[in-house]
Amino acid sequence: MAKKARKKLEEAAEPPFQFPTFDLGGFLTHEFEMTTATTIALIVAVLLGLLSWALGVVGLPWFVPVVLAFVLIAVVPILLTRLRDETKIYTKGDWASMFLMEIFGWLGFWFLFANLH
Repeated sequence: MAKKARKKLEEAAEPPFQFPTFDLGGFLTHEFEMTTATTIALIVAVLLGLLSWALGVVGLPWFVPVVLAFVLIAVVPILLTRLRDETKIYTKGDWASMFLMEIFGWLGFWFLFANLH
C-alpha cells in the first residue's frame, strides 16, 4: 500500500526546472534599442536645457521653460513611436527610465548653463 502512495506522489510531482534557451539576437536588439533611447534622451535633455537657459536669459518667468519642457518631454514618446518601429519592444520600465533621464538631464543641463552665464 505504501508503495502505491509513493508512486502517486512521484507521478504528481512537477517536472524539474529547466532554464529557457537564451535568445542572443533578441538580447542584442533590446540592448541596442536601449542605447538608442538613452542617446535620444540625452540629446533631448541637452536641447531642453539650452532652450530653458535661453528663455531665462530673454527674461521670461521661470514657469515658462518648465511648462514647455514638460510638454516636449510628453511629446517625445509619441514622436518616437511614429518614427521608429523598434519602440514596440520597450517595456514600461524602459519608458519610465527614459522619462526620468530626460527630466533630470534637462534640470541638470539647465542649472549648468545658468551657472555658466
